[in-house]
Amino acid sequence: MKWIDLSVVINEKTPVYPGDPKTKIEPAGILEKDGYEDHYVSIGTHAGTHIDAPRHMVKNGRSLDQISVDKFIGKGVLIKISDKKFDLDAIKSTNIEQVDIVLFYTGISEVYHQSEYYDNYPAITKEIAEYLVNKKVKMVGVDMCSVDHEPFPVHRILLRNEILIIENLTNLQELENEEFKIYAFPIKLEIDGAPARVLAEIH
Repeated sequence: MKWIDLSVVINEKTPVYPGDPKTKIEPAGILEKDGYEDHYVSIGTHAGTHIDAPRHMVKNGRSLDQISVDKFIGKGVLIKISDKKFDLDAIKSTNIEQVDIVLFYTGISEVYHQSEYYDNYPAITKEIAEYLVNKKVKMVGVDMCSVDHEPFPVHRILLRNEILIIENLTNLQELENEEFKIYAFPIKLEIDGAPARVLAEIH
């Protein structure tokens, strides 16, 4: 058994989606002075590797604390996207089963700290999103800042159908040609999304 961490590090240099607040970390306790170390962290709910709940873009959608914990665990399926193009026929040729967690590996994560990461990422099409809804998958994850571009139709298709979204994944190349299980646990917040620690267990 082998574990792969698919999460990015959270610190004040962690990139954020354009317009979102930057992460701030301030000391709240200093070991030499107070006898303990403690910090105050101010972070956006969609910073770093995170999970979108339906409430993120669906009126009256459920928040993360209302999602059953079994939703965050499942068999993973990796789909490699070539030349930044999402191809429905190629995805249909992949063996996707009900309640799978589908991860799309585009390679964009290689430029995570560069402007290209936000300026030049591909988008999942509405047809692919609807296909995944029909397959009744649990979650969809990407190594990009978003599954689509404004006005975010793919977000709404997936979240309306209670398919959660994981964004800003990393290390997906480690999962090529492997069978694996995904564990994607967000902070239990009563809101629209939260940073998450996402792990792959390779069988």
